[in-house]
Amino acid sequence: MRGRAPTATRERRRILIVCEDSKSSRYYFESFPVDRRRIDFKVVGAGMNTDSLVENVIEKIKEATKNRQPYSDVWCVFDRDSFPLANYARAFQLAENNKIRVAWANQAFELWYLLHYDYLEAGIERGQYKEKLLKKGLVYDKADKTIYQKTESLQEKAIRNAAKLEKHWNDCGKRFQERENPSTSVHKLVEYLNELADLGNVD
Repeated sequence: MRGRAPTATRERRRILIVCEDSKSSRYYFESFPVDRRRIDFKVVGAGMNTDSLVENVIEKIKEATKNRQPYSDVWCVFDRDSFPLANYARAFQLAENNKIRVAWANQAFELWYLLHYDYLEAGIERGQYKEKLLKKGLVYDKADKTIYQKTESLQEKAIRNAAKLEKHWNDCGKRFQERENPSTSVHKLVEYLNELADLGNVD
């Protein structure tokens, strides 16, 4: 049986994902098969970094609330890059204080793509990710709008590897995401979006 369109009286969930970069991660998350009939799903490429990004998202939340269109869930997506540790750490604190969920990668978002192929526990430099992906047969380009389709078949492996890496850092004691290289929570957002996509399969 085909899924029924939502009734006019049903209030749709409003989901906002704001990405640090304007292309790579935005294109990736936009490609998830979330049913827009059921969910107001918006992905924004802000072109901002760490704490500036979170501050911008806080303003978006305030504006939506003022307009009586509050978001059900809000995510920020950013990576470590070469930004000062203080800014990176402040981004996490701002997000926690304002109930914003964070999908981060240290050092780069490309770590998530690499985890589709290998488990990685040793820190590497940003420039090495693209080289390693190429050796795995993935020609990576930040402007590639098909990156989701190219990696989808290995997504479950990436989630397992990311969860294993998360456990590694949890076992080390108190978390300091700004100093953990490599580390990521992108798999949490991926699992969340997969759950949203599954809603479209419910009659």
